[in-house]
Amino acid sequence: MIPALRLAWRYLAYHKVRTAILVLAVALVGALPLAVQVLISRYEDDLVRRADSTPLVAGAAGSRFDLLLHSLYFRGEPARALSLADAERIGANGLGVAIPLAIQGTARGAPLVGTTLDYFTFRGLVPAEGTLPELLGDAVLGATVARELGLAPEDRLITDSGRLYDIGSTYPLRLRVAGVLVRSGSPDDGAVFVDLRTAWVAGGLGHGHEELGAGADPALVLRQGEGRVTANAAVREYTEITPENIASFHFHGGSDSWPVTAVVVVPPDARSGTILKARLEADETLEPIVPRIVLDETFEIVFRVKRFFDANTLLVTASTALLLALVAALGWKIRERERETLFKIGAGRGIILKIAAIELALVLAGGAALAGGAVIALVAWLGSRWGL
Repeated sequence: MIPALRLAWRYLAYHKVRTAILVLAVALVGALPLAVQVLISRYEDDLVRRADSTPLVAGAAGSRFDLLLHSLYFRGEPARALSLADAERIGANGLGVAIPLAIQGTARGAPLVGTTLDYFTFRGLVPAEGTLPELLGDAVLGATVARELGLAPEDRLITDSGRLYDIGSTYPLRLRVAGVLVRSGSPDDGAVFVDLRTAWVAGGLGHGHEELGAGADPALVLRQGEGRVTANAAVREYTEITPENIASFHFHGGSDSWPVTAVVVVPPDARSGTILKARLEADETLEPIVPRIVLDETFEIVFRVKRFFDANTLLVTASTALLLALVAALGWKIRERERETLFKIGAGRGIILKIAAIELALVLAGGAALAGGAVIALVAWLGSRWGL
């Protein structure tokens, strides 16, 4: 066995380029399907864990799938929004805690999530640095956002302007980073959290007014009295909330006009959750969902498509295996004189077959090892970026 192994190794080492090509071919065929399977499995586990931890979500009547992606994973927007009054009505029956979410806009590309302190308690989110949002204009960052943007408590973060060339749109809001959350391995790591009022200010529903001096242009004056001049809406609204101007910020309208894009409902037990869901379903303006049920329906659709790609992967693997068999057969034919020489110097036909088998085994082992290392590195890299 040892002489056969030595001969096989020396042959592969001598033909470096051909051996490298064969090993890379085996590695690619093995690595791509394996990496896809591992990533899908881990991503599915994360999705299921998030859905299982959320008992009930309510939104405006519409697409259940949009509501699921929006409320749990901060992706997309529902066609219609609820109001704060709707959220208060959902929680007023005493069958569960209603946690409103106002997810509109982004800050440096990260979803801007307006919510209450109940959300952090529900998700088990605690600050690694700093504090949770305490004042209007405060923000707390998910671990991934803080790392990618290089931000820490007391830094500043500006919201993104959704309509760059629309002069009638609201100005971006400059947020104060109050804290950074502990990494949770969930979509919360990639979000920027503020309180509801701050989210509404960022969306243009609340604003403050500049305090002007006595010599201000009369066309800009909204109110004057007690040694103070307040500007009207013709003056640019504040883009940063500071201790000096926080008292001037206010909201127009009542709770019926303040938007909430989704409501996470946390009942104390399964019975209360069932009763509450039935009551919400009776309201034609609401769309209550159990996230795990909707997620399973989504998986059923997605995995139908995945079966097509699995079949394609099998065909590619079979084609590559046939190609490797052809290369091996051609190599066997080309090395006929080599085999005759080995036979003439006393090597039996069994030894010759053993050498060929060992060569093939070494190529397959090298390809498998390279594929395994590539998959581990790829999964680790994507896991750190995607929070898997």
